[in-house]
Amino acid sequence: MNLPIVWLGAIVLFLVVEAVVPGLVSIWFAFGALAALISALLNAPLWLQFVWFIAVSVAALALTRPLARKYVNARVQPTNADMLIGRECLVTETIDNLRGTGAVSVGGKVWTARSDGEGPTIPGGAMARVLRIEGVKLIVEAV
Repeated sequence: MNLPIVWLGAIVLFLVVEAVVPGLVSIWFAFGALAALISALLNAPLWLQFVWFIAVSVAALALTRPLARKYVNARVQPTNADMLIGRECLVTETIDNLRGTGAVSVGGKVWTARSDGEGPTIPGGAMARVLRIEGVKLIVEAV
């Protein structure tokens, strides 16, 4: 078996996967396969080629993963809805999780609302604070 061709094929495969899949998923294995290719060209035994592949892949992953996590997908754009979190709102329809009813008015718009967890019923006309958004519902707590 011609092992340099196998390692070269592995490099190409890992790079193609890296190009097709968003984010960093296989670049580390491409570096490992490159190290194994070099050891195969130097006529190293098969077990040593695998050791190089694993060692370099793990080292590349350990050294670059924290940086990749910090910079690759760090740019999360908040939406207009995200700006509602923490704002106070007026309960326009009594919020009752058991009945599945409730609405609030915030920022000039009416949203379906539920209280946090098994939270208490919040009567219409009360003030509430937006905790988070789940789907198209605001999760609120009484103020």
